[in-house]
Amino acid sequence: MEGYEDQQGESIVSSLIKEVSGLGAKLKLKNEDEEFSPFEGIEKAQVLQEARKFDKGEFVKKKPHECRQIITQLLYLLYQNEKLSPDETTRVFFGCTKLFQSNDANLRRMVYLFIKELAIATQADEVIIVIQSLVKDMTSSDTLFIANAIRVLSKIVDTQFLTSIDRYFKQSIVNKNPVVASAALVSGMHLAKDSGNADVVRRWVSEVNESLNTSNDMVQYHALRLLYDIRKHDTHAVAKVVLQLSRSMLKSPLAMCQLVKYACSLLKQEDLSTSNKRTLLDFLDSCLRHKHEMVIYEAARAMCKLPDMTQRELSPAITVLQMFLSSSKPALRFAAVRTLNQVAMAHPDAVMKCNDEMESLINDANRSIATLALTTLLKTGSESSIERLMKQISTFMNEIGDEFKIVVVKAIHALCLKFPKKHPILLMFLSSTLREEGGFDFKKTIVDTMLGLIEELPASKEIALYHLCEFIEDCEYVSLSTRVLHLLGELATDTAQPAKFIRFVFNRVILEKAPVRAAAVSALAKFGAKVEDLRPSVVMLLKRCLSDDDNEVRDRATTLVRLLSTEPFTDVQRQFILTSNDQTLLQPKRLRRQLEMYFMRPAAGVLSYETLPQVAMAIAAPDTSFDDSTASGRGLKTTSSKTVASELAELYQVPEFADLGSVFKTCATVKLSESEAEYVVSCDKHIFAEAIVFQFRIVNTINDCLLEDVRVEMVTDEEEFWEEEKVVIPVEKARYNTPATGYVMMRRAADAGVQECAFTCELLFVTKDVDCNGEVDPDDEGEEDQFPLEEIEVEKTDFITKIALPSFRPAWEQLGAAKELVQKFGFSGQTVADTVGKVIQILGLGVCEGTGAVGPDDRAHMVLLAGMYLGGIKVLVRGQVQQTKDGKGCVLKMAVRSQSDEVNKFVVACIEG
Repeated sequence: MEGYEDQQGESIVSSLIKEVSGLGAKLKLKNEDEEFSPFEGIEKAQVLQEARKFDKGEFVKKKPHECRQIITQLLYLLYQNEKLSPDETTRVFFGCTKLFQSNDANLRRMVYLFIKELAIATQADEVIIVIQSLVKDMTSSDTLFIANAIRVLSKIVDTQFLTSIDRYFKQSIVNKNPVVASAALVSGMHLAKDSGNADVVRRWVSEVNESLNTSNDMVQYHALRLLYDIRKHDTHAVAKVVLQLSRSMLKSPLAMCQLVKYACSLLKQEDLSTSNKRTLLDFLDSCLRHKHEMVIYEAARAMCKLPDMTQRELSPAITVLQMFLSSSKPALRFAAVRTLNQVAMAHPDAVMKCNDEMESLINDANRSIATLALTTLLKTGSESSIERLMKQISTFMNEIGDEFKIVVVKAIHALCLKFPKKHPILLMFLSSTLREEGGFDFKKTIVDTMLGLIEELPASKEIALYHLCEFIEDCEYVSLSTRVLHLLGELATDTAQPAKFIRFVFNRVILEKAPVRAAAVSALAKFGAKVEDLRPSVVMLLKRCLSDDDNEVRDRATTLVRLLSTEPFTDVQRQFILTSNDQTLLQPKRLRRQLEMYFMRPAAGVLSYETLPQVAMAIAAPDTSFDDSTASGRGLKTTSSKTVASELAELYQVPEFADLGSVFKTCATVKLSESEAEYVVSCDKHIFAEAIVFQFRIVNTINDCLLEDVRVEMVTDEEEFWEEEKVVIPVEKARYNTPATGYVMMRRAADAGVQECAFTCELLFVTKDVDCNGEVDPDDEGEEDQFPLEEIEVEKTDFITKIALPSFRPAWEQLGAAKELVQKFGFSGQTVADTVGKVIQILGLGVCEGTGAVGPDDRAHMVLLAGMYLGGIKVLVRGQVQQTKDGKGCVLKMAVRSQSDEVNKFVVACIEG
């Protein structure tokens, strides 16, 4: 909306196109279809040599066309990131001053553009060379020269020089020519963005206020914008300006629209007085009767966006938008229906009176208008009108693109939640749409919608699963087929007649590609694991897959047939089958390490995934050694890191730790010093039922010294959480580049529970000199020394582990609502996706059923989390994240279930902290 500036930009672009066309006309093509660049073969040295012609006054005056071609080539070099040296920049700027001798308008425009681009690209101090020429143009009689010179100066001038020429800007702001005035005001807006120039621009307030009284629409608009930029850091000053101008009713429609926006932003502030709020609301109401449609719509839109507006207060704005629905102008119809679509989310009853007009828009020639009208009707329609709407949509869907179809599908999802009794009709429509032509994103949206309905409307589960079974009969997308098969194995086994779904699953084994066949094999096995009566039939079907052409399918079938055929069929076998597809929690390497750790000190009771010790994946590669480049540069040999199992084996062999039992969780390695430090130290936290063992790995990187009696001193301000006596097992000797291991064991106080705290750490040792043979003088008593280390934090998430759940709902219902804690939290300034990610990170629980994935535009999302608390207490969390009405944050409603009220409070405290 910067008016003349845009027009001038278009003129300059047109000139560039002409210059390029002139260059291109000189090139002869060997083949008419051959593509070429008019700048092909241009070299910087050659162009700079041509630019020296600018020094010749006669050449500039008589051949402006060739000058424009040279500038075009220079601009091309700048856009190709060609760097000019300081001498070359100075020479080019001096050449540009000679071009001001020509009065050719097109050449002058090119000069302005080139000066601005060269100054920005090179950040050259030599720009002072051309400033005097630009200042001279500001005082010329040609308004185009004045306007262009002002715009270029605003881009290249510094604060010191701006102070000396700001009187020219003031004069231009009150210039009677609107082209010059607009250029000065727009330049002021650009200058005000820089903190150094902002103080100079603030001195132009009287001139800006004077230009507000002009009769030119564009100048008035730009003056209002600049006045706001000057006052925006003072809320009271902005309110004063807006209130004053709201009474005067500006003549410019653009300025009125901008004033409406400023009034709307003030109304959203909580500290606005009641009288001022009433004045601004009256101003918006008066704008609804403005003679210009743009102002009327902007006022109606602003009122609809205000928070805490009642249906009665919205009524005038809705009435105006209802009138626009019948307008002959497509832009007005689109604007009105889009705004009503947004209002319908919060105030569907207020929009309901527009349904007749919107039904007529379903057949609008503009498909965007028709789609918005339809989705609005879906949000505001009554239960009795659903059948009629579905018939209208059926003919409508074939005429719109996938992006509009996705909007319709999301609206149907909301409608189904609003009228749950109508879910069979809506699911039937989604199923028929799913079988029609469409891209991957469209099909995925429908599948996600059906799965969402299964979660939110349990009564729709069986119908939705049947529709999904029909979909995979003829699905071209492998990822969607595998996802549906996985969910059939998870959900269809809990239906009244699970045997009906087996036919659909086994068909995929016969007819589909290898990845789909593998997913079908796993889904079949889940039917056998969950439904006792179906196990023999499932085993028989799986045996037919033992000769499959694909290795993965054969391996899965072989393993699953053996598990299902073994008698007695134990809970361990069932759990393995049901969780075998969880790629995040049951990675083979992770599982192997967990089993190794378990068999070193087995827990009491039956082996299950819950009883396995937990290992953070990052611990597998602790940075206690150096990479090849670092080691070779320092003359050190590289060492391989130990495995978690071997480290834990060493820990279990320490007599002082014999009574601790089996480890509950091993946290990720924490670095306590830089990898380039003299002593490289890292720490692993091993969580036990009543204590924490800190395992320190220490590497001495100084080749001429030996460290003895090496230990880590740990101090905390939260001493009441820990018993006074702690076990410190030092390192006897730490030789050069040889990892050594020491321990510190802290027992939690009996009444302290699980608490967060931080430990200040310091490495204490005795250092002795080593000769060239690596020997130590026997008489050397050594020297005590210390080395500061980073803090170690004990966090609440250290006492919670992630677990894999084959299905969240049964586990949730099994725990029951007797021990449930529900709490609400607010997250300001975050999207739904950010909030979900933050909750997952804070709690440290495992994500179930893929609920960690959130769409960028989602306004609501349900995340399901599962974990195990210290002592083997299962914890489940359901978090409903909803974006606030003003869009400035999110609300989390979190329900926690476990076998202990204390554990529930602990999980809630993780978010509160």
